[in-house]
Amino acid sequence: MKSFALLFATTALAATPAYAQQTAPAEETGDHVHGQSGEIVVTAPFVRDLDLLAGTSVLAGENLVREIRPQLGDTLARLPGVSATSFSPGASRPVLRGFSGERVRVLTDGLGSLDASNTSADHAVTIDPLTAERIEVLKGPAVLLFGSQAIGGAVNVLDRRIPRVVPDEALHVDALAVLGSAADERSVGAGVDAPLGGGLVFHVDGSYRKTDDLRAGGYILSPDLRAEQLEIAEEEAAEGHVEEAEEALELADLRGEIPNSQTEQTTYGAGLAYIRDGGNIGFSVSKFDSRYGVPMRPGAEHHHEEDPGHEEEHGEEDVSIDLNQVRADLRGELNFAGGAFEKVRGRFGYADYEHTEFEGDEVGTVFTTEGFEGRVELVQREREGWRGASGVQYFTRDFAAVGAEAFLPPNETSQLGLFTLQEFNVGQVNLEAAARYERTEVGSDTVGVDRKFNTFSAAFGASYDIAPGVKLGANVSRAERAPSAEELFSDGPHIATQAFEIGDPTLNTEKGWGGEIFARADAGPFELSASLFATKFDDFIYEAATGEEEDELPVFQYFQRDATYWGFEASASARLFEAGGFRFVADGVADYVRGTIEDAGPVPRIPPLRLLGGIEAQSDRLDLRGEVEWVDEQDRVASFETPTEGFTLVNASAAWRPWGKRNPTSIVLSANNIFDVDARRHASFTKGYVPLAGRDIRLSARVSF
Repeated sequence: MKSFALLFATTALAATPAYAQQTAPAEETGDHVHGQSGEIVVTAPFVRDLDLLAGTSVLAGENLVREIRPQLGDTLARLPGVSATSFSPGASRPVLRGFSGERVRVLTDGLGSLDASNTSADHAVTIDPLTAERIEVLKGPAVLLFGSQAIGGAVNVLDRRIPRVVPDEALHVDALAVLGSAADERSVGAGVDAPLGGGLVFHVDGSYRKTDDLRAGGYILSPDLRAEQLEIAEEEAAEGHVEEAEEALELADLRGEIPNSQTEQTTYGAGLAYIRDGGNIGFSVSKFDSRYGVPMRPGAEHHHEEDPGHEEEHGEEDVSIDLNQVRADLRGELNFAGGAFEKVRGRFGYADYEHTEFEGDEVGTVFTTEGFEGRVELVQREREGWRGASGVQYFTRDFAAVGAEAFLPPNETSQLGLFTLQEFNVGQVNLEAAARYERTEVGSDTVGVDRKFNTFSAAFGASYDIAPGVKLGANVSRAERAPSAEELFSDGPHIATQAFEIGDPTLNTEKGWGGEIFARADAGPFELSASLFATKFDDFIYEAATGEEEDELPVFQYFQRDATYWGFEASASARLFEAGGFRFVADGVADYVRGTIEDAGPVPRIPPLRLLGGIEAQSDRLDLRGEVEWVDEQDRVASFETPTEGFTLVNASAAWRPWGKRNPTSIVLSANNIFDVDARRHASFTKGYVPLAGRDIRLSARVSF
């Protein structure tokens, strides 16, 4: 595969102090090795402090150690506006403001993950949170600069695989180990940076994770599926089928471990960078391997024909997925001594991905993806409060699926994008404008369809500093997204999701008008971030159950209608008082989203209202935290979708830093879902038979030296 491309860099505000190390002068980078700084961390920036059009939540340092889970979606699920697909313990993508799949881009250092996780909810993201240094969640219209697939937001995972800094030590080591009781989790990850002299830095990292079947807090099946199995047991008993009746009763009463939910994952990578005052360049190679079980819905057996006249039953064997990805990345930056531009940046990535869906020991379907993405951007030199960046991005993907249940035919996707983001500061007024043009081609020779789309997106925002540290603002955006290959060409049974999926090759471009008003405050002991947002879609693309069956599987089909989303999210913290050497802090998160499809009712799988509150006692060496997360029931459901009961989780944690806050070494002991309640995420396709973890005692140790 031949292609070229470029990088749009991300910006983020850190809610906690940043730790700084000697960095390449061209880039301000947060690191945690030496001195402590109160400055804003800019990880892959082209403009500092960008927070108007792209609101940002950050998980890093000790908070990341406490929240880390095997999957990216579950790691981020307690941040404001974030939920997770929670398909299984081996596959869980983030859900941002009710959006997921093709509307949320998952990035590593500004480039796409280049896997098949967007193809289906059962496909894992090829990013291990164990090797992450920092995870940024970006929402709002400016994230469209990452591509039209970021219409709902983006998640950017930062690691040190391509070094950004020259360590002060002869060898710098970061390591993280985790033990978890709910799935008997054993996880360990480590990275080493070594300066070789002359500005050269070598990096190597690796991780390993193994979990057994996940233990839930109540019945494995949801109330509606339990009732279904009890009804089956009654019918089978009445007909004299004793074994079948006993099997149905056993399923209805199943508690404890979720069958076939085990995981095993290994990653390793290496990178080399050359860092000087005038710029830097580096590359890395990495490998990701994962094998995980896919829990099956009771009664999910189906049939398909291997050849005319011969019908074979599937679905009785355990389904598992074995995936691997080999990836290569390149990043470079060149600073200019003078002129209109300050620097030029480039970021390129290539990946070869394959995963196999097994039915027992038998190969079912093999998915392969070969992808390339690249970005190049010019960063303007700041002039009288005006700064910005413009660039070009290229992306291409070759996808193939081979097997009896290849629900998606071989296809190719290519995108070429041009973007710009400009910021103007005039006294207390801040203005920002962003625009993106994208040319997308999606084709499949197998079905004889080749679609071409031209999309244009733009955003404008303004804010006003009403007092020191207090800002009010609003933004408006017009965004367009081309349909994906999955939405266009799906047509067949998918054993892992236990659905017969049908696309529509005639889908048009999805278009949306969005608006947001927000307030942000950082005034002494009090911090607040709150926003109210809404989007009106024309030709909104969505997948919904039809109520029909094909090949003894429920049919899920892609449709296109107008739709409206609106919601709010807020987070706040306040320093209450000091006593006994501790500073007591209260914090809270609230989020809600409502989606409606014209003439069709609610959007499927929308997370309900969620409130989370905590109190923390903080000191230099020891932090103690207790929190309660309340999730409302979701009874506003789409056709053929079942309601989800609400739940309340009580969690507690203690973090000990042997050398104080100036060193990131820490040991965190946490107790999650202390009262072992039954909890299910409405955004999950498998909520009925894959509940969340029950009581989970976790011990995490992070070492840095």
